[in-house]
Amino acid sequence: MSRFYLLVWAGWALRLTLSSISLALILASFISMYLYIAQGMPPLIQELQEALIDITLFWFPIIWSLTLLLFLFRTLKFVFNKPINNYKLQLLSCPKEEKVEVIEDVGFGDLVQVWRKWFMLIIWLVGAQMIIALIFSYILNSYIAVFDWFNIYVLYGFVLVAGYFSFMILNSRCKRVRLVKC
Repeated sequence: MSRFYLLVWAGWALRLTLSSISLALILASFISMYLYIAQGMPPLIQELQEALIDITLFWFPIIWSLTLLLFLFRTLKFVFNKPINNYKLQLLSCPKEEKVEVIEDVGFGDLVQVWRKWFMLIIWLVGAQMIIALIFSYILNSYIAVFDWFNIYVLYGFVLVAGYFSFMILNSRCKRVRLVKC
């Protein structure tokens, strides 16, 4: 069963990484191109090329933060109803109704309640990781500022680790998710 969770997490992490980073890079490049065109498209000398790269690198982490949120929602859809290693996660209709059915074609509208619970689970797991990392950085390093090490890249690593554990906890925290053996 741990292999199932590892494979689900690996597919989710790969899809999340490729989707969020590529869209963020494309949007940051468009911002740089827009600024270049808005300035009248001056000749591309070395300093201008470096400035455009710096602008792209400035906007990339900001836009990546937004695309990460977007693709955290979008990538959850692809976790359901795919058999991996003789197991699969199923999304069920609302358990408050008398008849609970498996949703075969999972849509984004079906995911809203499950995503909220899953997202809160990730937030709590990331928060716990940050506390542990803060304790270790305080003990092992002599930083003047507490969060010198913290940026979007470290946060993304925390989200990936939290994603692995959240898939294991998800079916016990959410009644609309069930792990079945194929």
